[in-house]
Amino acid sequence: MILWISAALIAFFIKGLCGFANTLVFTSILGFGEVNVNISPTELILGYPTNLILTLKNKRQLKASIFIPLSLLVLAGSIPGAILLKNADTQILKVVFGGVVVLIGIEMLFREFQSMKSFKESKVLLGIIGLLSGLLCGLFGIGALLAAYVGRVTNDTDEFKANISAVFIFENTIRIVLYSVLGVITKDTIIHSVILMPIMLIGLFIGMKSAQILDEKLVKIIVIALLIISGVVLIFNNI
Repeated sequence: MILWISAALIAFFIKGLCGFANTLVFTSILGFGEVNVNISPTELILGYPTNLILTLKNKRQLKASIFIPLSLLVLAGSIPGAILLKNADTQILKVVFGGVVVLIGIEMLFREFQSMKSFKESKVLLGIIGLLSGLLCGLFGIGALLAAYVGRVTNDTDEFKANISAVFIFENTIRIVLYSVLGVITKDTIIHSVILMPIMLIGLFIGMKSAQILDEKLVKIIVIALLIISGVVLIFNNI
């Protein structure tokens, strides 16, 4: 149980600080001693209220032009995703997507250290990233590329958290329904999640308070670093 408590505290501290990467951290820590079928539904139930909290806290920063199209892309991603999962090697897909995440993260980090940061984004490039992020999230529930997209079209961390959390609410709802129908979410999963809920809330609010204290640029660099790390983990876990 110590491992579960540690995973929940650390993962949702990162969630409160950056707005994403809780799944990556939670799964990575528990991967040493637990099977994924126990990890994923528990993280999903714990993560759902955190997205509601972050969205409500930053509701003034919500932009329908960002979170609505991305939510639809996540839904659309489930269609080709079902075909790919049935007919393609998903490990290869994850390696490819991981590489894309790393490259985008490096490019974002490079832009952060440029003296001239305000330049026009390519709408074509943003469209491609948006489509791929929807596909990746719809396929595997992985939000790394989604975070890369939202990071490029938002102006600060509050706006980033509001819009990515709104998309995650939509994606989480779809997965909760799916997991319930398939029997992945069980009575034991719910009991386990309820026990860990106070730990999750403690980690989340410490992360949120830390984000208010830390420099905006530092938080953004942490977000980008987590993007790159998540892409690397995705690659190495599937080669």
